[in-house]
Amino acid sequence: MALTARLREFELATRPIHPDTRRALDKRWAELPEHAKTPEQLLGKCAVGCEGTHGVFPKCNLTCSPCYHSADANKVRIDGDHTVTEVTKQMALLREIRGPRAHAQLIGGEVSLLPPKAHRDTLLAMRAVGREPMSMTHGDFDYEYLLDVVLDANGEPAFKKVSFAAHFDSLMRGRRGAVRPKSEAELNPFREQFAQMFIDLKKDHKVDSYLAHNMTVTPTNLDEVEQVTRDVLAMPYDMMSFQPAAFIGDDRRWKENFEEVTIDAVWERIEAGAGQPLPHKAVQFGDPRCNRHTVGVMVDGRFASVLDADEPKDIAARDRFLKHYGGMIFGDIPRWALTLKVIRAILSHPQDLPPMVGLMNRIVKRGGGLRAVLRAARRGKVSFKTFVVHNFMDAEQVKPAWALMEQGIVSDDPKIKETQERLGSCMYAMSHPETGRLVPACTQHSVLDPIENIGLRTLLPLEPKGERRTGITNGRADELADAAGSRW
Repeated sequence: MALTARLREFELATRPIHPDTRRALDKRWAELPEHAKTPEQLLGKCAVGCEGTHGVFPKCNLTCSPCYHSADANKVRIDGDHTVTEVTKQMALLREIRGPRAHAQLIGGEVSLLPPKAHRDTLLAMRAVGREPMSMTHGDFDYEYLLDVVLDANGEPAFKKVSFAAHFDSLMRGRRGAVRPKSEAELNPFREQFAQMFIDLKKDHKVDSYLAHNMTVTPTNLDEVEQVTRDVLAMPYDMMSFQPAAFIGDDRRWKENFEEVTIDAVWERIEAGAGQPLPHKAVQFGDPRCNRHTVGVMVDGRFASVLDADEPKDIAARDRFLKHYGGMIFGDIPRWALTLKVIRAILSHPQDLPPMVGLMNRIVKRGGGLRAVLRAARRGKVSFKTFVVHNFMDAEQVKPAWALMEQGIVSDDPKIKETQERLGSCMYAMSHPETGRLVPACTQHSVLDPIENIGLRTLLPLEPKGERRTGITNGRADELADAAGSRW
């Protein structure tokens, strides 16, 4: 009996697509609005979407305009035990509904205000249920804090790889060394310094990393997106993500007409910074009014897209992949299991091998040809890059749209109806274990965060002024939290 059980475990571990993944994908596809069920749609075919935490550490120690946190966010105490406990609950529900693998953001206020051990334990709890966690930060912390997070009590790495997304833009106030930056270029040394910490982490402790660079875009810095793209492409960031500002959160920090910044305007400037068109129509996450995305290989400054919608052979290869392999999990799997998964997948559909080889050849050609790719690889000038624009919605539309959706009513108002369509196809969800529901991120930030933070003020009140925690259990993070309060 034990042998039979082990054989079943082996078969499941090497099956190309886990049955729980298949169920989650089918459910995701069924729930999408009809307008989102397009050939290029990845939700429900190979991905369930991204996930994020909420109500765990809303406090931040920078003041930004705009700021998506509610007015009460900085009146909640940072508490490591609360974060670990609540994130564990949220991730359990996500595992139950969305299957054994997804990317999840450890997000709230500023993640580096968490005590290092709590930060580490939270990441481990996320990984324990198949989540690939990404810590969302403004990047204003030291290498010592990073080591305290990544290394365990014995000084050994607790992870083989970590993912961090650092937010840098000139709208942020309070960064050490750049309290009130006057331009995006002024932040380049801080962007480089942040990335260097992870180069050092790899060198010192053999821990790999995935780094994303985030930037909020308003009319003030829209025309600087081109140069930011050009500058950050020279740095070791794997993803560049831009977010046109939306009217969400603390309205005291809304200083401009954000409607002037469109997803098209941002993408045009990204392409100008990259020095070439960036094809994005071959794949879609959620609603095209919300997200724009492309992934490819950067070969010595030249971007070779993985897929181009203008190339019919690329689209045919995409469709084959999504049909036969959508939902295959490649990350955080033992090499032997991954190898057997790939072999089983190829043996199941051997006719797919020539089109996939053809796709790889076209990618190499876009990169300048095999010789150029090999020359660049020898010099360390080959890397994967992802460009993303996330276009969030204003709370003014989200609130009534969500209220009607809760009643099962489709709005007659064109703007509210559009908002409902976008919410229905949202790629980014938050988990509510108390109700067993997942909600779109825009709903979380526009509708639920303000209510949650009022409750958190009672659950986790700030310490009275004049009292200082001993630091026996929380160490350096307590000092950071204290500094956060003073800087705010």
